[in-house]
Amino acid sequence: MATRKHIGDIRIGISGWNYAGWRGVFYPPKLAHKRELAYASSVFRTIEINGTHYSLQRPEDFARWAEETPDDFIFAVKGSRYITHMMKLRTPEAGLANFFAQGLLRLGRKLGPIPAALPAAPGSRSIGSASCATRWKFGTKASSIPISSRYCANTASL
Repeated sequence: MATRKHIGDIRIGISGWNYAGWRGVFYPPKLAHKRELAYASSVFRTIEINGTHYSLQRPEDFARWAEETPDDFIFAVKGSRYITHMMKLRTPEAGLANFFAQGLLRLGRKLGPIPAALPAAPGSRSIGSASCATRWKFGTKASSIPISSRYCANTASL
């Protein structure tokens, strides 16, 4: 019998955890609002923080979220729409620095992928169109920015 080699880790999760419509349906009745992340992370091994797409969060929030979840938990942190939708992926240096400076490195080893939602091209019904994605090629200045706490602190304009 051939042995299987571990080549990856597939996680099924949810996008966000703070939804009133889930209370009493997904979340048990009378579960305290502040316990929703702990409950959701006991059911799923990963959750996307989608609030980071809409606005900067606080460092203490990232630290608290890391504390409230199991040791083997991974967060996906949704990329900033400021970079993708407003700046259209042009001159992303300050936006990326602000994004990382908001404190997401406080997630520590629970920091996982950083997905970006790209806007549809004008006149298109598709999301994440190639016309937008081709503006930001891997290996260019934007994607080679060193992501470190020091870099973010020096570049951020919070």
